[in-house]
Amino acid sequence: MTMKTTFVVQPFELHRKRLRPARQEPAQSEFGALKKAEALAGRMPGAAALKVVADDETGELEGVTILGQFGEVPEDFAESLQGG
Repeated sequence: MTMKTTFVVQPFELHRKRLRPARQEPAQSEFGALKKAEALAGRMPGAAALKVVADDETGELEGVTILGQFGEVPEDFAESLQGG
């Protein structure tokens, strides 16, 4: 079992006056994810930088950590990651 760490940015867009996830974007590092999330939040309602740890072979999720949030992020975003 090999664990792999990846970094992604989850931007959010407004749809019918509600925040919803837009397409995730990959990042090369923790720093890169934070910078990209901050930049995206400048032109979208908000974004979050995430660290994802998963089994490289099965894809089974080990854990997701929010590295940083910028702008508007849904109130239940952190809980939705735990339940996912």
